[in-house]
Amino acid sequence: MIQGEPSNQVIQSAENPYNSTVSLSQEQIRRFETDGYLSLPEITTQDEVAWMREVYDRLFERKPGWNKGDFFDFAGTDEEGAPARLPQLLNPSCYEPTLAQTIFRANADAIARQLLGDKAKLIFEHAMMKQALNGGETAWHQDAAFYAKYTNYRAITIWMPLQPVDDLNGCMEFIPGSQRGALTAHRHVNDDPRIHGLEAVGVDGSLAIQCPLRAGGATIHGDKTLHHAGPNRSDKPRRAYALVYGLRGRQFILHEDHPWNQAGSTARERRLATSRGPAQQVTAKLKDIAKRILRS
Repeated sequence: MIQGEPSNQVIQSAENPYNSTVSLSQEQIRRFETDGYLSLPEITTQDEVAWMREVYDRLFERKPGWNKGDFFDFAGTDEEGAPARLPQLLNPSCYEPTLAQTIFRANADAIARQLLGDKAKLIFEHAMMKQALNGGETAWHQDAAFYAKYTNYRAITIWMPLQPVDDLNGCMEFIPGSQRGALTAHRHVNDDPRIHGLEAVGVDGSLAIQCPLRAGGATIHGDKTLHHAGPNRSDKPRRAYALVYGLRGRQFILHEDHPWNQAGSTARERRLATSRGPAQQVTAKLKDIAKRILRS
């Protein structure tokens, strides 16, 4: 089943190209709250998409941040020298600052404030590459399953493809209403603790709604909405860029790590730990203690 959306025309302002140009209607906000996701036909211009695609490809060729765990394989064991099934880069604008000055970012900021409130902030961003012909599947999961202890926000993800996406190359799929109720049990993909990616247990994929998009369209989903993207079986790479926004609160929503995260032991985590010097490790432990005392 395919879901359509009303048109949202994006118009670039000559005076200030970074002003927001997309606004959700009350009906779209209602549908997001009911279904847990939303699909928009356009969130930026085609010119910006073409430019972002060039920047994106340069970053994935360079693989910045690998030593500290920012570049890693989401769906594989992520060992050095092994081909990546689903390479991912965290916070790409840290490695290419111009990515923070886009129409996409301006529109995503405005949408996040509509859905979460005026205090919504960007929590992090990530880019995902599915290689041509063999790009790995993104298993069914809920983003909240990745949250670590002392998380103090609920979040939404605004996901944009840099080329058209459909069932052939891995468009997003959602299960409407899955954001309601308790978090689903998860495990590491293939039940392998070496793999960073998680998969929800016992998901009925027949309930899924596919969201094909043109380049520069977007999907928006909540952190408890079950979602999935199939493998890339096309002859071209499938590129996607996601911005995650949260509304921070004074209280933690999670005081202990989920059991499936406690069970993980990934190469990415080892690289991250190695990249931190003794002083940084001590500082991180002190911050954890402070969080436990101040927000318990």
